[in-house]
Amino acid sequence: MQAIFNSVLPIFALILVGYLSAKRGVLGPAVDHLNTFVVRLALPVVLFQSMAGITWGEINHPGFLASFVGGMAATFVLAFALDRRKAHRLADKSIEGLGAAYPNTGFMGIPLCLAVFGERGLPVAAIAAVLTACVLFAAAIVLIEMDLQQEKSLGRTLGKVGKSLATNPLLAAPMLGLLCAALHIVIPTPILRFTTLLGAAASPCALVTIGLFLAQPVAACEMSTVWRLVVLKLFFQPLVTGALCFWVFPMPPLWSHAALLLSALPLGTGPFMLAKHYGREAAVTSRAILFSTLISVLTISLLVAWLG
Repeated sequence: MQAIFNSVLPIFALILVGYLSAKRGVLGPAVDHLNTFVVRLALPVVLFQSMAGITWGEINHPGFLASFVGGMAATFVLAFALDRRKAHRLADKSIEGLGAAYPNTGFMGIPLCLAVFGERGLPVAAIAAVLTACVLFAAAIVLIEMDLQQEKSLGRTLGKVGKSLATNPLLAAPMLGLLCAALHIVIPTPILRFTTLLGAAASPCALVTIGLFLAQPVAACEMSTVWRLVVLKLFFQPLVTGALCFWVFPMPPLWSHAALLLSALPLGTGPFMLAKHYGREAAVTSRAILFSTLISVLTISLLVAWLG
């Protein structure tokens, strides 16, 4: 319980800082500027550094990869299918699917795995963070771009989508990092320190941005949608992941337990960042992040107790 509180309380504190700053006029209209900083600079640097330092030995765990990605994919597809609002386009459905399947592996997963499993849990959490940020995030961006870049001609549509994806830092940065890893390029120490410093600002700034957004007078969102995302994230995703890692894909207990725990994490800030970046509805995802994080204090505590 102490490990969970140690991971959760800083999240609420940063959201509260943003909320109080907005109410007292400390930061002014900073939501869009902070969000742009995260999406254009801090988060791409995190993705680049994660992929540049990855090795084949770290990702050569097919059972874990299949179980963790399978749980995210099943949750994404179900949330996508349950969004039946006629006004919602492919981009909106993609953000909602991401909002149900995007675990907070970076900000909560890594410290929580360290606390529960010790140093042995760090590689598992790191791989999960890469899968979440680079696989699930990338898939959602591709779907959003395909919707927003539509033209009458299929060729022109594909050309605009390709150009937008190639110039999108959230996709270009991890691809560049993966290329460095494949070519065994060692990142020079000054660049590594630079990316570490800049990337460390991604999660705190994202959480402060959520607090700023929650303080704004926004249109009332459908709470039924918020709760659907929360239930899918905290209950459906770990159920699917647990079934896959315990009964379908054999793996060591450390990896299966960590996969289940990481899949049960609350919603991360990625969907909110994308919603704001593309000008889509962000009220639902911001509230889902808040509520899922609060409820996860209980659900993760029970899960850790059950895992022993």
